Amino acid sequence: MTSRLLPDLSPWRSSADFRLLWVQGLITYFGSFMALIALPLQIKDLTGSPLAVGAMGAVELVPLIVFGLYGGALADSADRRKVILGTEAGLGVLALVLLANALAPEPALWPLYVVAAGVSALAGLQRPALDSLMARIVPHDQLTAAAALNSLRWQAGAIAGPALAGLVVAYAGHATAYGVTVVTFAVSVVLCLRLAAAPPAHDAQKPSLRGIAEGARYAWSRPVLLGTYAIDLAAMLFAFPNTIFPFLADELDAEWSLGLMYAAGAVGSLVLGLTSGWTSRVRRHGLFVVGGAAVWGLAIAAAGWFGNVWLVLLCLAVAGAGDMLSGLGRSTIWNQTIPDELRGRLAGIEVLSYSVGPQLGQVRAGAMAGWTGTRAAIWTGGVACVASVALLAAALPKLLTYDSATDEDAARRRAASTDPAGV
Repeated sequence: MTSRLLPDLSPWRSSADFRLLWVQGLITYFGSFMALIALPLQIKDLTGSPLAVGAMGAVELVPLIVFGLYGGALADSADRRKVILGTEAGLGVLALVLLANALAPEPALWPLYVVAAGVSALAGLQRPALDSLMARIVPHDQLTAAAALNSLRWQAGAIAGPALAGLVVAYAGHATAYGVTVVTFAVSVVLCLRLAAAPPAHDAQKPSLRGIAEGARYAWSRPVLLGTYAIDLAAMLFAFPNTIFPFLADELDAEWSLGLMYAAGAVGSLVLGLTSGWTSRVRRHGLFVVGGAAVWGLAIAAAGWFGNVWLVLLCLAVAGAGDMLSGLGRSTIWNQTIPDELRGRLAGIEVLSYSVGPQLGQVRAGAMAGWTGTRAAIWTGGVACVASVALLAAALPKLLTYDSATDEDAARRRAASTDPAGV
């Protein structure tokens, strides 16, 4: 029973590059979450407006779309290690800008939005290279386990980063939080230098609109992939209220709980991740996608409805577990079915599906909170999430029936993956 519940460590044992990326990612996530919490808090302190905080999503949206799509094409045509290294260094420079602005006698508002847009652009360039590298460095039959371990890494940073960031900002100021972020990116760059080269295929074409369109046509022709993108986009659009958590904490008369609100979802995900051994033996990953998204929406709706802060935190933890389950399904389906020569471009589309949704969700939550109130903006979004997931599952039944043992695309990808590099 214990072996079936504990995380499957096979990818950690079989791939040195996976181990290196896991450690590097843990350090980066910790620093990124420090800045992720400090930035909206600083905007709130400077403006006192939920709309101004929610506007971060609008500022980040266009760079994410443009550079996410371009980054996908770049990942298929360039050394993915170099892309990861260059963007990680760029993110460190932007953290320095935040630090310098926070140390100024009168910190300005506009640099915060400029940096938010820059981070969005660099993340859009980096994520396809990172995501597409996974199918090369991990054996095909270990992809679900790798996704679970990567989620555990993310959750560890998501718990420690927000929880400590709230304390650091409260007692040491925004500048200290940004300083920690700078240090973590410096360490991350050193670790990225040790990654093995990941060159493109010998016949890879330069990034172009035609290449991006080719990836989009492939995704559109696969109902299973289309369903994973659409459900994640809808769930985040309607039920991603993180940007208004500072106002929710105020309304519940529990300002002390803000860091816990940001960390609660990660706690739920961590619990699921620590008992994820059974997921390596599941073949119907489409059920993960749909069921996890539905749990996410229901739990977010309950979090907006309850007026007790401890019940709210419990609901947010349950939502995090649902989100992780859905994410495991998406990641496994993507890595099991997408050909290596298209992996970067499809990863660019993935960036849009799981990043554009939260950005739009921030705008929606901020605008709704200013119109209907904070708690109403949260629970109505959760209800809309559940309804949209049900409609999409009905419209794309192949997602629910996906089976990794019988799916044609999964079989082709499995046959092509004759070694851990997938080449």
